[in-house]
Amino acid sequence: MTPHDDPHWPRASAWLARGAGNAASIGTLGILGVPACRGSITPGRCDLAPAAIRQALERFSPYDLRFDCDLEDLGVRDFGTLDAVAALSPGEAKESICDHVAEALRSTTDLAILGGDNSITYPGVLGMAQAAAGGDLARCGVLTLDAHFDLRDIDAGLTNGNPMRALLADGVPGANIVQIGILPFANSKEYAAVAREAGITFLTADDVHVQGIQTAIRTALDLLAARAEAIYVDLDLDVLDRSFAPATPGSRPGGLYPWQVSWAARECGMEAKVRIMDLVEIDPVKDLADATVFSAATCLLSYAAGVTQRLRSATRIYE
Repeated sequence: MTPHDDPHWPRASAWLARGAGNAASIGTLGILGVPACRGSITPGRCDLAPAAIRQALERFSPYDLRFDCDLEDLGVRDFGTLDAVAALSPGEAKESICDHVAEALRSTTDLAILGGDNSITYPGVLGMAQAAAGGDLARCGVLTLDAHFDLRDIDAGLTNGNPMRALLADGVPGANIVQIGILPFANSKEYAAVAREAGITFLTADDVHVQGIQTAIRTALDLLAARAEAIYVDLDLDVLDRSFAPATPGSRPGGLYPWQVSWAARECGMEAKVRIMDLVEIDPVKDLADATVFSAATCLLSYAAGVTQRLRSATRIYE
């Protein structure tokens, strides 16, 4: 045994590799990799992100000291990565991603999707609607943590810049969308007008800094839980300040801090109506000291910790 192989310091990568867990598991978190599709607004290697996030888990433990929460209590099922969609356009990949997401969600308690760019969010929500809302997008809520509205025109087809516009067009009510972390000088006046006209609730990064991430995320989840049967969380890592997210092409100065985003991910896992969280817009080739990938891994584990705490609480109620 090497000094790195300490039986008293388990690794989150071993938790992921364990599979569905043991009979004592309180539930199962699914993990599905969906690489970027061909045709991103900012070309890069987001297709490498699912593998990079999984590899980063080797550097983390499955224990959240803040809340005395051990992920060993939670089963996990890794569905692998849909490598074939990387060669397709977002429109061509839509049906395959949607079907795989729906299938994965039907066999797990909750699902985390490792992107990929933001184009995967659109079919991700469609898949959640199939599995958890009777196929009705009007019964779905969407929470984004993102520097951008993602409301670009859809006339030229699907891209990573218009998943929210596509969802509005398909029937998600604007009142069922909340966007947190929107940045100045990262969006146009025209698309801000689209957000307002659609009835989307949005908070800028400055709003979050003033009122606190705890209040911002809880208010958003409460609003969506009152309107929707199932909630999809889109966590675009470019919501982080650029100093913390060099691997995200769209990050800008003034964004959120890593602790704020990981706190939000945990709160999302705690909410019973949240069924899926994705992690998108990471190009590992552009990362520095693994800063962005490590933030994504922390968010994944924080989401899993929130799911664990929620399921553990529910189990105790019925004991």
